[in-house]
Amino acid sequence: MKLLIIVSLTVLVLILIALNSGAYNIAATDKHWAITEKLISWVRDSSINARAKEIEIPVLDDDVMLEKGFKQYHAMCTECHLAPGKQPTEQAIGLYPQAPVFHEREPVTDEGEKLFLSKRYFWVIKNGIKMTAMPAWGPTHNDETIWAITAFLLKLHGMTAAQYSALVDAHGDDLMHDHHDHDHH
Repeated sequence: MKLLIIVSLTVLVLILIALNSGAYNIAATDKHWAITEKLISWVRDSSINARAKEIEIPVLDDDVMLEKGFKQYHAMCTECHLAPGKQPTEQAIGLYPQAPVFHEREPVTDEGEKLFLSKRYFWVIKNGIKMTAMPAWGPTHNDETIWAITAFLLKLHGMTAAQYSALVDAHGDDLMHDHHDHDHH
């Protein structure tokens, strides 16, 4: 038992010395160590899942909600998360970790998976994620707006450039206006 304590303290001291020395490069141009990436992913996913599991989901297939979600996504999210047919922006290329590109994901057909993703997407959009470029939209957008973005994200999975372009064409004039919903809770 005494040996275990000594070894543990020694390892801890060595880790602290290494971290304090600047050995770990925090630059976004230098990728995480594999173990660091796994640890961050595990902590992130566990945190989101724990906080999102009790969220109640409204009906997400409403056309008005999807239209509002599209407009919000188009105005606020395409610089990092892109859109079908949109080339990566300088901002998106420079992010680490990279922002998810939702239209490249497979469409969600399983209702259980759709509910699971809906809760996660809503929570992340509302609260953001520390030490990434994902802001918390909850302080400036009401839950209804965040659910609209969530609903659109699910429809964005597997969307083609032609489908997205049709949405842009259908709402062209509306997209030139500021669609940020600043209604607070």
